This record gives sequence, C-alpha cells and structure tokens, in this order.
Amino acid sequence: MNGEQDPKKKGFSFKNIGKKIDKTLDRVSHKADRLGDRWDEKLAENDPLFTQPIHGPAEDTQPRVLVKGGIDLPFLFIVIALTVFGAVMAYSASSVYADQYHGDSAYYVKRHIIYLIIGVVASIPFVLKAQPWFWRLFGVASYAASVVLLLMVLIIGSSYGSGATRWIQLGPVSIQPSEIAKMAVIMVIALEMTKYESRLKNEQKFGGHLRYGVIYPMLIFGTICVLVMLERHLSGIIIIGLLGLTTMYLGGTKGKYFLWIIGICVVGVLAVLLVSDYAQARVTTWLFIDKVDPLGSAWQTLQGLNAIGSGGFFGKGLGNSQQKYGYVSQPQNDFIFTIVCEELGFVGAVCVVVLFALLVWRGFRIAAKAPDKFCSIVVYGLVIKVALQTILNIAVVTNSMPNTGIALPFFSSGGTAIILQLFEMGIILAISRYSYQKR
Repeated sequence: MNGEQDPKKKGFSFKNIGKKIDKTLDRVSHKADRLGDRWDEKLAENDPLFTQPIHGPAEDTQPRVLVKGGIDLPFLFIVIALTVFGAVMAYSASSVYADQYHGDSAYYVKRHIIYLIIGVVASIPFVLKAQPWFWRLFGVASYAASVVLLLMVLIIGSSYGSGATRWIQLGPVSIQPSEIAKMAVIMVIALEMTKYESRLKNEQKFGGHLRYGVIYPMLIFGTICVLVMLERHLSGIIIIGLLGLTTMYLGGTKGKYFLWIIGICVVGVLAVLLVSDYAQARVTTWLFIDKVDPLGSAWQTLQGLNAIGSGGFFGKGLGNSQQKYGYVSQPQNDFIFTIVCEELGFVGAVCVVVLFALLVWRGFRIAAKAPDKFCSIVVYGLVIKVALQTILNIAVVTNSMPNTGIALPFFSSGGTAIILQLFEMGIILAISRYSYQKR
C-alpha cells in the first residue's frame, strides 16, 4: 500500500456518506414538519374563523376536529377532461392562424400547454399542504397585489392592438392583473363578511349590517372596478361587479339592499359607456348588427354565427373548420366556441356545456361540505366565476350580448387566465380535503 491507509479501515465510503446525508435530510424534514404543525395549531387556536364549524344545528356544542382526507376525485377528473378538451380545441382552432402569422401551426398550443404546466406545478404544493386558514392570508395578499398591478397597468400597460390597455409586459411574459383581481375580490369579500358575521345581524345603520354587509364589500370590489374602468375593460367591470354582488349574497347581505346596489352598478356601467367610444361601438354593433358594416365592426360576430350555423348536428369533423381560415379573427381566443360548434356540431357544444355543468355541480357539493364559512363562500364564488364566464362567453359569440372580450375558461388561449383558472381549481381541491367531524 506504500504507506497509504485503506479507506475502509477508517469507515470511509461513498455509501456511508450517502446514508449520513439521507439521515440529516430526514431530520431536517422532520423538524420542519413539526414546526409547521405547531404553527398551524397556534393559528388555529387564535383564529375563530378557522375553528368555527358551519354544519350541524346551532345547539350542537359537541367538540369538532378538523380532519384531512383525500382530494375530491370527481372534481379533479372533470377539470382534467375540460383541460384536455380545451387543449385539443386550442390546437385545432389556432393551427391556421399560427401557421400564417408565426410559421408554426403548433405555436399557440405549445404556449397553451406551457401555461397549463405552470398552473399545475404552481397548484400542487398548495393542494397538498395548504390548510384552510392559509387561503385568508392568500386572499388579502392577492388583493393587495392586484391593486398594485392594476395601478402599474395605467403607467406601463400594453394593449397589443386590442383597443384597451389591460396587460403588463415583463420580458417574454405578459400579465393581466384584472384576472388576479377577480379571484381576490371573491376571497377578500368572503373574509370580510365571515369575520364580521355577528355584526351582520345588527340593524344599526353604521355599526351593523349596512356597514359590514353593504358598504365595506362594495368598497372592496368598487375599488377594483374603478381601476379596471380606467383600463377601458368593460367585460372586466361586468364580471368583477357580478362576482362582488354574488359573494355579498353568499355572505349574507340582505335582499332589500340589492336593488340599490344593482342600481348603482348599472349607473356605473352607463358612465363607462358614456366616456368610452370603444364600448359604445361594441354596443352599437350588437344592437344594429344588420345595419353596421359587415366587413367592419360586425365581421367577427357574423363569421362566428356562420361557424355555429354551419356545424349542424355532428359538425364538419375535428380540424375541418373553414371559418378559421381568416374569417373568425384569432379563433383561438374569445370565439373558440364557434370553432367547437363548427367542427363538432351541436353534439360538441352540448358536451362542452355538460362538462361545465358537472364542474359547477361538483363544486357546489364541495362548498356545501367545506370546513368553515369562509372556505364555503370561496368555493361557491370560484365555481360561479367559471360558470359566469362560460355563460357570458357563449352569450357573446351567439350575439346575445355585446362583444366584450370574455374568454371561455380552459379553452381560450391566454397566459394569466389559464394559469389562474388551474390555480383556482387547485384552491377548491385543497379545500375539498378538509372537513370538521365530531370527536
């Protein structure tokens, strides 16, 4: 050995080093888990919303414990079905446009899949680890972030030729803050109304229901609506306003106030129409589509209706749309449902509607079993958000309402919207894992 010592005599080997590293990592992971559990317990003890059950009769005082189970598999399978269906149609609808403008027929579907992967990867840790109390902190943070980003849009925003400034360009990535705001409004109004639930029963004008059930919630979504109005984003105002009102109703706002609230909202929308030539043109086209220039502002709507009508019962077959050849402009976006109808016909359109209906039904089941009132309202709100955007998108492409740029969830191309849609489904799945049960 020429004076050299045998490493084995000193207990040295790469295998032993690997074992020591594994043991060290195990100890660190175990301590981190214990620290996290203690932190969760501490928050639970000091947070009345977290420990407050919403199920069972009021006189039931038997102690309950928070139980963690598996995710809601039916809801997961429905989301997967919508995601896969949407990706297939995103490719079919965009292939011609992508080849014409980008030299790659798969240009948009590649981006679509990347956004889907980002959304899934971002959601998984929260689905596995996030406890119900976390979403209240997340809601406040997302609301603050959305306000800051909406203010930034007014300074450094981009329109990409759409006529409305809605995006922030950060290198190769564009962010649409109004999409974040939609989710944040639901979560923050749910938090506010759950936190002050006892005061909603108080009839005092400024110390009870009017203050906590009407004024505060309206300020929460009204602030966002004003910022979105400055972007000339009429569809964003409509959706955020409707989501705000829906969440207020779920939280317990009394019906007698809604006539006044709806009146104020209608006045706000009319004010936007008066100051926005862009919005006025959309409404005029909708009301007088048979009189406006068919080669101008009515072009996309008329071509979309042609696509829907030409599909018949079974459609022309997947990939065989004619309207995507330059007739329906950017068919991978808001008018993708017209391509579904043309290629898959009435049957395909019904399949889309049924999948969304199943998503709403299962989401409502999860909301009804949620561990506390806040979580219940959030799940209801996020599911209604999907339903609302689906209804409005189909209404737009069938000319039942003005063309306002509303995307079809899971189908329309887009970065921020797709990622957030999957993340919101992740929130619902994370909440579905928890329930309160009697000891």
